Amino acid sequence: MLLSLVIPLFNEEAVLPLLVGRLDAVLSQLDCAVEVILVDDGSRDRTLALVRDIVAKDPRFRALSFSRNFGHQAAITAGLDVAAGDAVVVMDADLQDPPEILAKMVDLYRQGYDVVSAQRESREGDTAYKRATAAAFYWIMRKTVDERIVPEVGDFRLLGKHVVQALRQFREQHRFMRGLIAWLGFREAIVTFKRGPRAAGTTKYPTLKMAAFAFTAITSFSGLPLRLGILAGLGLTAMGGLYFVYAVYAALVLKSTVRGWTSIVFLQIFFSGAILLAIGLVGEYLARVYDEAKRRPLYVVRELVNVPFGEVHAERAVILPSREET
Repeated sequence: MLLSLVIPLFNEEAVLPLLVGRLDAVLSQLDCAVEVILVDDGSRDRTLALVRDIVAKDPRFRALSFSRNFGHQAAITAGLDVAAGDAVVVMDADLQDPPEILAKMVDLYRQGYDVVSAQRESREGDTAYKRATAAAFYWIMRKTVDERIVPEVGDFRLLGKHVVQALRQFREQHRFMRGLIAWLGFREAIVTFKRGPRAAGTTKYPTLKMAAFAFTAITSFSGLPLRLGILAGLGLTAMGGLYFVYAVYAALVLKSTVRGWTSIVFLQIFFSGAILLAIGLVGEYLARVYDEAKRRPLYVVRELVNVPFGEVHAERAVILPSREET
């Protein structure tokens, strides 16, 4: 059995040596062959230089380097496109995904599970605000994207070969891997772990980026925002009808139409804002259709390290040969 590890990297020079040390101790205890695929997502620090050094010293490591930052989900996609293993584990580099549970994940895979997901049972080092926003994120995902999304399960999971082959068929531009895996519906097992603090560096998902990630997930899997716009329009129309009745009553009975100026201004602002919001939602969906219609590559790989150029065949991706191969 060959196990592939896919590890996206973005400005991880501080944590990379610690990651390699932990991986070396864990991989030597696994009873299977292992390849480690490091995907440099356009890092602006010394991450790529360290990656080259690691690959040169250890043949188990392979690497891809993007021409720029294409995002975490694109980096995972590139790693899955290259992985040759019978099973593939996706994990982050910050060591909040502990490699020590890999053996348990492999055991569950051998028992017949197609997906083995690592679920956080605690979040050491996270603030109360971070835990609250994370809980809200998973609640929203389950309600709007797919109820099969397991709370507190990120991208740290083992995927069987059939799952990887299925995921390779999904080539949409705006990607939410957790939703895609849940949508596939393969048999899944859960491994719990205690999530420790980040080993080094800073988080790549602050609050605003997490909110944007959630919006991408919702709009990629659901038309709920558009339907909410319809419901809001119906509600506002009903309110407008009631206010029309009041306006007629005020004009004919109370003879006090001048006093309604404040209400008219308020309603004008309120309805204008609602209309602009609805138009904006329609525009966002239309923009996503436009992005898909262009069929631009999901990522551009400028450099392959210990990955033969002829072995990479990925749809909607640009793989450039290394300079020595041109």
